[in-house]
Amino acid sequence: MDLDDVRRLALALPEVTERPSWGRPAWFHRALVGRMWDDDRLTVRVEDDGERRALVAQQPDLYSTTDHHAGTNLVLVDLRVADPALVGALLGQSWWWAAPPVLRRRHPDLGPPA
Repeated sequence: MDLDDVRRLALALPEVTERPSWGRPAWFHRALVGRMWDDDRLTVRVEDDGERRALVAQQPDLYSTTDHHAGTNLVLVDLRVADPALVGALLGQSWWWAAPPVLRRRHPDLGPPA
C-alpha cells in the first residue's frame, strides 16, 4: 500500500475531498477521515480510545499510536503491513465515525460491522 492506493480508496468514499493537513495529504468530508502521518502510516478514526488501545495491544505490527494520539479515537495503520481490503474497510469505518448523523443515514453500509 502506498499514498496513491490510500488516495484512491479515500476519494471513493461519499463526499470525501483531499486537502493538506499539517503538510501531509488528508481526506475529509465534514471532518477528518484519514491523514498520512508519515510515508508509511495512515491515521484513521476508530470508535473510541479503548478500541485504539486494544488494536495497538493486539496487533502492534499493524497498529501504533503516539503521545499525540493519547486519549483520542485516532490510530496509525502501517501501510507496509496492511492489505488494500483492510485499509479500505478502515477508511470506511473512519468515515463513519467522523460522519454526522445525516451522512450515516445516507450510507449505513459504511458503518462498523454489527
